[in-house]
Amino acid sequence: MTASAVQNGDKRGRRRATIGAKRLHRHEFTRQVLMKHMDVKGYWERNADVWTRLARAGYDVYRDYLNTPAFFGMLPDVEGLLGLDIGCGEGHNTRLLARRGARVTAIDISEVFARHANLLEKKEPLGIRYLVASAAALPFADSVFDFATGFMSFMDIPETERVFAEVSRVLKPGGFLQFSITHPCFDTPHRRNLRDERGRTYAMEVGDYFRNLEGEVEEWIFSAAPPQVREGLPKFQVPRFTRTLSQWLNLLVETGFVLERVEEPRPSDEVVRARPEIQDAQVVAYFLHLRARKSTSA
Repeated sequence: MTASAVQNGDKRGRRRATIGAKRLHRHEFTRQVLMKHMDVKGYWERNADVWTRLARAGYDVYRDYLNTPAFFGMLPDVEGLLGLDIGCGEGHNTRLLARRGARVTAIDISEVFARHANLLEKKEPLGIRYLVASAAALPFADSVFDFATGFMSFMDIPETERVFAEVSRVLKPGGFLQFSITHPCFDTPHRRNLRDERGRTYAMEVGDYFRNLEGEVEEWIFSAAPPQVREGLPKFQVPRFTRTLSQWLNLLVETGFVLERVEEPRPSDEVVRARPEIQDAQVVAYFLHLRARKSTSA
């Protein structure tokens, strides 16, 4: 799936967790965060049915042929570990985690996505527990999980710093977080795909990199779906929450994570021959994969 921060003054207020000279109580803080997430929740409730239908029909080609294979190629051994999948959507990648032997709990802010995921779990059980919850207020005790994942969800979630704090809280000391996002350097407010006479991408024009989007809505649909499939379907409406590369990395460091690995997946020539739609991902990095580990002394 996919669900940021606000003005700089609010950001400082959240980090200090104070109002005037008084410390903000946790339940009050959580309520404020959830209010922001509820604004995003509505978009994903409306997106979820069509997203599930098209993704399960094989039209999320960047996921299936590039992003997910690269993510699992980078993932450490999770057999027997207790994992949390954050922003699980209809559960595709969660199920792949379970098939690797992990014991997985998954959350999504969308009840519709969770329903689709649970229906498939009942039909083909893998022992996954799906819950409707906000990533900014995880409904779990401290130090519960061995690892956490976020497959293309964190850039859609408001309150990025709060999400990292919550993930750190529920991870055991030494546990890891691995997540994928659209690449901050190339998923900018201005972006234009430059193509040659054959329709092949040769460059990407980007701009306004340093402007953080705070919920501007982008409309699109999986372009791999043929016109007759897309006909009559509403486009996804996706609120965007962009951060610069340094902001993502510094938020991890400030939360106490130790960066462990970084990948920028690129499709092979063989994959592009099979799926020419993703040729542009050979020209620039569309996705960024990060793994960071919670200190053992935390």
